Amino acid sequence: MPTRDDKIHIAVDDGRIAGTLVTPAPRIPGVLFVHGWGGSQEQYLARAHEIAALGCVCLTFDLRGHGSTNAQHETVSRESNLRDVLAAYDVLAGHRVVDPASIAVVGSSYGGYLAAILTTLRPVKWLALRVPALYMDSDWEAPKRQLHKDQDLVAYRRSPVQAQQNRALRACAAFRGDVLVIESEFDHVIPHAVISSYLDACGQAHSLTYRVIKGADHGLTEEPYQRAYTALLTNWMTEMVFGERTDNRPTQNATLPGSALPEAPPGPA
Repeated sequence: MPTRDDKIHIAVDDGRIAGTLVTPAPRIPGVLFVHGWGGSQEQYLARAHEIAALGCVCLTFDLRGHGSTNAQHETVSRESNLRDVLAAYDVLAGHRVVDPASIAVVGSSYGGYLAAILTTLRPVKWLALRVPALYMDSDWEAPKRQLHKDQDLVAYRRSPVQAQQNRALRACAAFRGDVLVIESEFDHVIPHAVISSYLDACGQAHSLTYRVIKGADHGLTEEPYQRAYTALLTNWMTEMVFGERTDNRPTQNATLPGSALPEAPPGPA
């Protein structure tokens, strides 16, 4: 098993003596969760506990305009929220036990859109997108809420979009890691054409896994759909994480997809 040496100083009497702390565990993967528009980090806490049991460090957070900063809901822009994602990523990647070369990003709806763009700005190994949203590149710094008035998103999302025509899709086209895309069968916010655009853009991914949650709506408003998403995500992360380990076997403390329930469905996109 790999080991890591950490130089330490041990206080004794009025002085200090040098020591080396040898730990058996290598650095471990980090997983960043990005909630959807109108959601919060609470929605991902149960899933974060599931995946942390696999041997990962997980980080959930509230985008500006949500949670304690809900007062900014009407004014926050995509640019500001992308900076939120970057700041959260840097905290996770800088954690002392996290391997910065083994970062997964999990995004839902608007969070999936931001997660895709993040891959062009920071190293990401695994990318999981649940019902990722799509927006026009124009008005990037305008309030996100204003986009639903200034852009005909309903029409934009009904037809396939080429990767070179959209920032998030261009990011997916350049991504070389592993990708999971999850669609809801009866999603009236993110139609199948959007999912198809993301799938087509991910043609250079190391691997691409596509799943549909039967009967589910965009927000996973019923508990069975929430459990199905948790199981899909945890199974995929299990495969990704254990595939990285030399013996390809779970540790004794690993927990396979189980009983922790999602906190709440994501908000609208």
